Amino acid sequence: MGRLLWTPPKERVLASHMYRFMEEVNRRFNKNFVEYHPLWEWSVENIPDFWATVWDFVEIQASSSYTQVVDDLKKMPGARWFLGAKLNFARNLLRRRDEKTALLFKGEGQPLRKVSYRELYDSVSRISQALRSLGIKPGDRVVGFMPNMPETTMAMLAATSLGAIWSSCSPDFGIKGVMDRFGQIQPKVLFTADGYFFKGKRFDSMERIRDISKQLSSLERLVVVSYTQTPEIKDIPVAVYFEDFIKPYSPQEIDFEELPFEHPLYIMYSSGTTGLPKCMVQSAGGILINHMKEHMLHVDLKPEDVIFYYTTCGWMMWNWLMSALSVGATLVLYDGNPFQPGPEALWELADETGISIFGTSAGYISALMASGLRPKDHFSLRPLKTLLSTGSPLSVEGFEFVYDAIKDDLHLASISGGTDLNGCFVGGNPMGPVYAGEIQCRCLGMKVYAYDEQGRPVYNRQGELVCTAPFPSMPIYFWNDPDNQKYMSAYFDVYPNVWRHGDFIEINDRGGVVIYGRSDATLNPGGVRIGTAEIYRLVEQLPEIEDSVVVGQDWKNDVRVILFVKMAPGHKLNEEIKGKIRKVLRENASPRHVPAKIIEVPDIPYTLNMKKVELAVKKVIHGQPVLNKDALRNPECLDYYLDLPELKED
Repeated sequence: MGRLLWTPPKERVLASHMYRFMEEVNRRFNKNFVEYHPLWEWSVENIPDFWATVWDFVEIQASSSYTQVVDDLKKMPGARWFLGAKLNFARNLLRRRDEKTALLFKGEGQPLRKVSYRELYDSVSRISQALRSLGIKPGDRVVGFMPNMPETTMAMLAATSLGAIWSSCSPDFGIKGVMDRFGQIQPKVLFTADGYFFKGKRFDSMERIRDISKQLSSLERLVVVSYTQTPEIKDIPVAVYFEDFIKPYSPQEIDFEELPFEHPLYIMYSSGTTGLPKCMVQSAGGILINHMKEHMLHVDLKPEDVIFYYTTCGWMMWNWLMSALSVGATLVLYDGNPFQPGPEALWELADETGISIFGTSAGYISALMASGLRPKDHFSLRPLKTLLSTGSPLSVEGFEFVYDAIKDDLHLASISGGTDLNGCFVGGNPMGPVYAGEIQCRCLGMKVYAYDEQGRPVYNRQGELVCTAPFPSMPIYFWNDPDNQKYMSAYFDVYPNVWRHGDFIEINDRGGVVIYGRSDATLNPGGVRIGTAEIYRLVEQLPEIEDSVVVGQDWKNDVRVILFVKMAPGHKLNEEIKGKIRKVLRENASPRHVPAKIIEVPDIPYTLNMKKVELAVKKVIHGQPVLNKDALRNPECLDYYLDLPELKED
C-alpha cells in the first residue's frame, strides 16, 4: 500500500461541498454517514435518490422539472434520465452576469486577457443571434478548430444556447484528422482562428482551413478569429471575420432553447488509432449534472476558486473545464507549450492569476520532475489548494514529488475516466487522505468494480474496470450507428449489461484505486496479466531513460515483453543500462516484469492528447497496418519500429 502523504485538516473537511452533501443525504434519508465509503455504497445502491439529491444540491436550472429520475436501471445502455425535464446547458453555465472575472486567457508570449461574466454573456448573446440568423436550430452541428481561447468558449455557449450540437478539434490536428471527425458529422458552421502559438513559434492554420472548407460540403459559414495576425480570407467563399459576423448584433437577453434532458450537447471522438474515430453523442443534461457533481463534490470547486486545466480543445478536459462556469468560478485558459520558455511557465501563470485548482497530466508531472524545477522554491502558490492529474496513471514518485516540490498542504486528486463519459469513474475525495500512487475513491453514483476473468468483483488484486449500473453522462448514441452496433461493441461485448471500460485496475480495502494501464495493452507473459504502468513507473525514474513504451510480442505460442526506450540526452543504451533496468524491475516488481528485449528508439508515439500509443507499436511489430496515423502527434516515429532484427531472434 502507498504511503500516507496528506490528510485534509478538519476545518477544510467541514467546509467542503462533499461534507455538506453527506449531511443533506443524512437529513433526507435518515442516515448517519460520517465517512465517504458508506456514502458511495448508498449512492450506487440508491441511484434515483442519489441523482435527485445531486439535482437539488447543485441547483440545476430547468424550465420544467422531471417526473421520473430514471426509467429503467436494468437498461445498459438505453436508460433514460430525468424524464419530463427541460433545460438549456448554456443557461446553466451563464448564471452569473456581473463584473466577476469568468475567463483569464494567456496565449504563449501574449499578455493576459480578462473576460468578465457580463462580457461573456454579452458576447455569447451576439454570437447566438448571428447563428440564429443563419437558421441554426436544435440538432445542427457547430464546430470549432480553435486554440483554447475565450472565443472558443463563447462559440460553444452560443451554439448550445440554440440547442445546436458542439464539437471541436485542436488546431494542431492535420487535415485528415479534422476531416475524419467533422466529415462524419457534417457541420453547418465552423469557428476557427488563423493560427496558434507553440514553443515560441507562430503556426498558420489558414492553409489547412482552406482545404477543410472545400472538403466540408455541409459548411455554410466559416467564422475566422484573428489571433496571431489578420488573415486574408477573400478566397474562401463562406468565410467571414469573427468581428464582422457579430457586428450587426448588440447584446440582449439570450433566447435559450429549453430542451429535453437528453437533447444532444457534444459529439466527442475516440482516439481513432484503429480506424475512423467513433463519434460519441452526449446529452446536455447528462453532461451538466455529472460535471457539476464532479466539480462541486469531488473537486470542491467554489465560486471564489480560480481553476486551470492544461488542455487543448481536442481533449475532453476542455469540455470538463468549461462546466466550471456553472459554479461561478474563474477559468484560466492557456494556449501554448507548458514548457515555453521553460518549465516555470505554468507556475508563473499560477502566481499571476491566483490559481487555486491546478489541473494537468501525469506526463506533465513526470516531465517537470525530469526538468529539475521545484516550483515551491521559486513561486508563492499561496492560493493553490488542489492539484488534479489525469491522462495516464500518476506514479508513486509523481505523488511524492507533488508534495515535496510543489506544496505540502495540497489535495492531490488523481482522476480517471474517459472521453466516452466526459468525466470520471474514479477520482478525488476532499474529505479523505491521499496515499502515494493511489486514486482516492470511486466517484459517487458510479457503480465501479474490478472484475476477474470470470466476471466477478475482486479486491486487492487486479481486474477489469467495469461499471454495472447506468449513469447520466453515458453516450446517448454513436453518430451513424443506427442499430447501436458500434456502441455495443465498444463497451458491452464482454459482459452483457455491464460497461467494460478497458482499464486494468485494483481496488483495495479502503476503497482506493490503482490503475495499471489499458487492459487491451495488458501484457500476458506465461498467462499472467501485467499492467504497463507498473513497468513505466520503475523504468522512467532511471536518470538514463527519458521515455519508454512496452508491448507484448507474440512469440512461440506465448507472449514476451518488449521494452522500447528513448534515452535521456547524453546517454546511449548499453549492456550496463539494460542490466540496471532488469534489476530494478526484478527487485521492485517481479521477474515476469523483466522484458525479453530492451531496444533503443529515437522517439515514443503519442496521440494528439498525449497518451502513449502501445497498440500502434504492437501492430507495427506484428506487421499489421496502423489505420489512422493522423490521430498521432508524431506518426513518423512508427517507422523506427518496423522490421527490427532484434524481434526476429530469441
